[in-house]
Amino acid sequence: MRFIITAQPSTETKKTQQASDFDAELFKAYMRFNEEMHEAGVLVASEGLNPAAPGARIAVADGKRYLVDGPFAESKELVGGFYLIEVDSLDEAIQWALRAPSGFGADDILEVRQLTGAADLPPEILKLIAEAAPAWSASAWQSRATSAGQA
Repeated sequence: MRFIITAQPSTETKKTQQASDFDAELFKAYMRFNEEMHEAGVLVASEGLNPAAPGARIAVADGKRYLVDGPFAESKELVGGFYLIEVDSLDEAIQWALRAPSGFGADDILEVRQLTGAADLPPEILKLIAEAAPAWSASAWQSRATSAGQA
């Protein structure tokens, strides 16, 4: 099962509470955590989101997409980054999240969410996916189902 662990600041975190000086030791703790998950074979991807980089928020109305002001209304809505992991259960994903370092102020809250996998979908939906996106489904969905013994 794949899970995404997203990081965001707590509503109680104020910008004045966030450290302005870069903490090299704290940064290394984050990298060691990435290394630990990589060595355990559970880390698929891990990225921080650059709060200073330009972004956009796209909404939908009347079936059409449009650009809205943003990307975020308030800094408390900002996702600081994510870990994408592949583990056997929600409990295992939670155990990894509980071990994650914190301290940069953009990761006070970690949210663990399971991603939809081939095993979560009925066969008729998998067939539609394969028909509509044969190359993508062969590389993304079918290969994961096969490696997990679900094919």
